[in-house]
Amino acid sequence: MLLRGVLLLVQALQLAGALDLPSGSCAFEEGTCGFDSVLEFLPWILNEEGHYIYVDTSFAKQGEKAVLLSSDLHAEEWSCLRLVYQITTSSGSLTDPSQLNLYVRFEDESFDRLLWSAKEPSDSWLIASLDLQNGSKKFNILIEGVLGQGNTASIALFEIKLTTGYCIECDFEENHLCGFVNRWNPNVNWFVGGGTIRNTHSNLPQDHTFKSELGHYMYVDSVYVKHFQEVAQLISPMTTAPMSGCLSFYYQLQQGNDNVFSLYTRDVAGMYEEIWKVDNPGIAAWNLAEVEFSAPYPMEVIFEVAFNSPKGGYVALDDISFSPVHCQNQTELRFSAMEASCNFEQDLCNFYQDKDGPGWTRVKVKPNMYRAGDHTTGFGYYLLANTKFTSQPGYIGRLYGPSLPGNLQYCLRFHYAIYGFLKMSDTLAVYIFEENHVVQEKIWSVLESPRGVWMQAEITFKKPMPTKVVFMSLCKSFWDCGLVALDDITIQLGSCRSPERLPPPPGECTFDQDECAFTQEKRNPSSWHRRRGETPTSYTGPKGDHTTGVGYYMYIEASHMVHGQKAQLLSRPLRGVPGKHCLTFFYHMYGAGTGLLSVYLKKEEDSEASLLWRRRGEQSISWLRALVEYSYTRQHQIIFEAIRGVSIRSDTAIDDVKFQAGPCAEIEDTAQHSSGYSEDLNEIEY
Repeated sequence: MLLRGVLLLVQALQLAGALDLPSGSCAFEEGTCGFDSVLEFLPWILNEEGHYIYVDTSFAKQGEKAVLLSSDLHAEEWSCLRLVYQITTSSGSLTDPSQLNLYVRFEDESFDRLLWSAKEPSDSWLIASLDLQNGSKKFNILIEGVLGQGNTASIALFEIKLTTGYCIECDFEENHLCGFVNRWNPNVNWFVGGGTIRNTHSNLPQDHTFKSELGHYMYVDSVYVKHFQEVAQLISPMTTAPMSGCLSFYYQLQQGNDNVFSLYTRDVAGMYEEIWKVDNPGIAAWNLAEVEFSAPYPMEVIFEVAFNSPKGGYVALDDISFSPVHCQNQTELRFSAMEASCNFEQDLCNFYQDKDGPGWTRVKVKPNMYRAGDHTTGFGYYLLANTKFTSQPGYIGRLYGPSLPGNLQYCLRFHYAIYGFLKMSDTLAVYIFEENHVVQEKIWSVLESPRGVWMQAEITFKKPMPTKVVFMSLCKSFWDCGLVALDDITIQLGSCRSPERLPPPPGECTFDQDECAFTQEKRNPSSWHRRRGETPTSYTGPKGDHTTGVGYYMYIEASHMVHGQKAQLLSRPLRGVPGKHCLTFFYHMYGAGTGLLSVYLKKEEDSEASLLWRRRGEQSISWLRALVEYSYTRQHQIIFEAIRGVSIRSDTAIDDVKFQAGPCAEIEDTAQHSSGYSEDLNEIEY
């Protein structure tokens, strides 16, 4: 089923030290090197002649899986995991292909983190390069193969190699070339140079690593160029963890020749950005280049050479390395997501207002049945504009954010709520203020929005010069002046709409896509339901979800139930681990007849569940945050149970469920108070 040609290539990968691979690595020559098949699933089969392990449909059915688990591993330094694999399928059966998934399991987490996934079939081996951030926690690697459609579907693993360093680094001494690939061009391509390779057209150099003919490097030669601007590209593996620092490499090119050597980044959306170009050819020997490199989201590095004629000579490349510190003489303003974001729980963070007077007031709303609290917890602080102390015809309130470095792409997200305006247009707007210019550019404004609901806005922007984000509220006239609320501002690098390569983090569920891994023993009108917008019954239930205001949440519809009837939502089985866990979620209990909402811990060996948390009766018109701390070392489930109250005004909802390792960082504020705003220590009643 596996091509004989593949074995020849794999044998080239298994060097003299293959049997002495580092921990977490295996060449599958004589065994599985501490990797074991998980007994609940199909076994991985070691090929009789060695070289690889596999699972296929000759002894298994479509949809069945095989799971390989490593021994306990440590990564006190940044590491790179390389996986050489192959997925094959029957011809014409691409509708349901096999899939290969790689997870990381940390010792204190109940969920496995999906790091990488692939399902593209191939007729040869492929290489995946995955960055593992350094940390003190022990972890395991899980490799899951899920068989797809067809009688000849198979998944094979040829080599697993875990080494210290970054996946983007390479000295090109190993045959897999660290996962770097050449983009094929009929006339110009990157090739491996050095060793026994010779080229009669150009006087190629010795490599930089060993400074001898034994070493290797990459080179591209213009001898076969036929057109103007022929381009050769060498593409790095995609980064899989955020990194920022100095990317360095050695290059050599023939002086005075007609070529352009450049370095680009490319994100998953295909957007290119030039980050370096040769200004002068330098000396004839190897030249060192150092480039500031930031990859806050998945990104490739592309070494590109463009030739204008067959006399463009050659360009050689060797010893690519990365350091998490800045390059020498680095003086540019650096970006910090933490410094650029604010939930206003403690103060205004690094945001500030016009000197003319405060237009935005930091306020806190106690849980009540009439006006919503903040978005962060339902109990905390947020900013309010156009209060009775500031509202006047033509009133404008400006809130300035911290300085942001230029020439970077940003994703701005924030939550806002509008109250009372007859015409909502432009009551809240966002501007970009370039510090070297007086002009402000509007990049977003309110058009229409449900009143009194926390809505999420997200904006992607990029400017060449340092900028500040400005939030502006406008009160056009005394007769049409309401309230504008603002909370949970975050600014991160990258596009808000970047294609997602992986699902959300494990243990988190917003219910926007589906019900995640939650299940119900039965589904009927009295079950938990997934919904968006308002619930059907008036004076009960939320007006929108907590995540964005327009997404989905889970709730019980009291009009379909009788007093005392219950609905249970169960998590999937969770792996027991030592130490404490923190479960956070948001709940909505508004309505005069509201019943009970409880959280239970169901132990695998017990028929009865243990109560962890409970709320009874009407709580607030707001979404409120719950923090539930618990510990259990064996497999278990978490159950959300809602019980219908005395009347149909008893809709109860939950949203944004999140399981986290370790104790809860905060203590839940359970105090219930009467209606009213508080501004620091002063009460402001409306």
